[in-house]
Amino acid sequence: MLSVHIEKEFKTTGTPSFQLKIGEELLPGFTVLFGPSGAGKSTLLDCIAGLVKPDVGEIRLGEEIFFDAEKEIVVPPQKRGIGYVFQSLALFPHLSVEENVAYGLLGLSVPERAGRMERVLGAFHIGALQGRTPGQLSGGEKQRVALARSVVTEPRVLLLDEPLTGLDGGLRQAILEDLRSWNAERRIPIVYVTHNREEVDAIGDRVIAMVDGHVRGRGMPREVLDAPRAVALAQAAGFENLLKGRVLEHRTSDGVMRVALAEGHCELEIPLGKAQKGEPIQVAIRAGDILLATQIPYGISARNILPGTVESIETQGTVVNVQVNAGARFSVHVTPGAMRSLELTPGSVVWLVVKTHSCHVVTPQ
Repeated sequence: MLSVHIEKEFKTTGTPSFQLKIGEELLPGFTVLFGPSGAGKSTLLDCIAGLVKPDVGEIRLGEEIFFDAEKEIVVPPQKRGIGYVFQSLALFPHLSVEENVAYGLLGLSVPERAGRMERVLGAFHIGALQGRTPGQLSGGEKQRVALARSVVTEPRVLLLDEPLTGLDGGLRQAILEDLRSWNAERRIPIVYVTHNREEVDAIGDRVIAMVDGHVRGRGMPREVLDAPRAVALAQAAGFENLLKGRVLEHRTSDGVMRVALAEGHCELEIPLGKAQKGEPIQVAIRAGDILLATQIPYGISARNILPGTVESIETQGTVVNVQVNAGARFSVHVTPGAMRSLELTPGSVVWLVVKTHSCHVVTPQ
């Protein structure tokens, strides 16, 4: 287990200081660090790797101390046994795939070196690429080579800083499965940084959500990201509707409260929370969690049925983004088939259907 309990403050001229404050126990297998840009995810990796020195705290792998501020222990990066894949991949352009992967094995005997190379090239399906240079590889092939180069040294911890950015979902999933298979026997901690919700879902393991250098949630992806607590985290997790409002009343017996949205004359019923009557709040709703109807719905359990008018329609691949003015402005996602069936056009009169538990209260920070 990788234990990280540290604080680090960064001060720059003319901007507020940034403080990274983390206390986590990272188990073997995947731990995803998720959050918006500037949350401190990459900085945390640098602290674990020994590239950045924290101000206080300690970093341990099992009983082995990598860093202890109080005891003044700082193990240099090259002695921590950590593999690190940067977003840039940092492959040597003048070296072949084989030479790139073997770069960290110069101190081993020839038989041991050959054995490791054979295992890792096979594990990541790049044996046929040994003689090529990075300039002759596709994006997915480069990612596989970068991963192979990091794991061929048999690290005790693997740090991955957005290594699969730009790859399509199928290729990303295939590489993750290769990495998961490689780690099945080794069971080392793998810390994976991303701000892409699709990557979090593809990995499907533990997630730590970070905002402004602090942890805002931890657990399974759905537990943490389907009910975000902070605006920045809601945005990163793909909540398209962030609506300002004010609490009108509590209905304790029903487990809900009514909220008047700041924009227009529009009210929502949302789950009962700690916000008091009259207190300003923000409500996050996924565009995909809102239903559209061209006739007023009857006899349904959803508590929020809002009349509105379609303002614009934009097709984005297999998703149609419909902007609806219902007093407040809402983004709604439907399929192209649903758009045709409902005969939606700008100016169409529609009703928004929003379940109470699709509404999540979020804080500014």
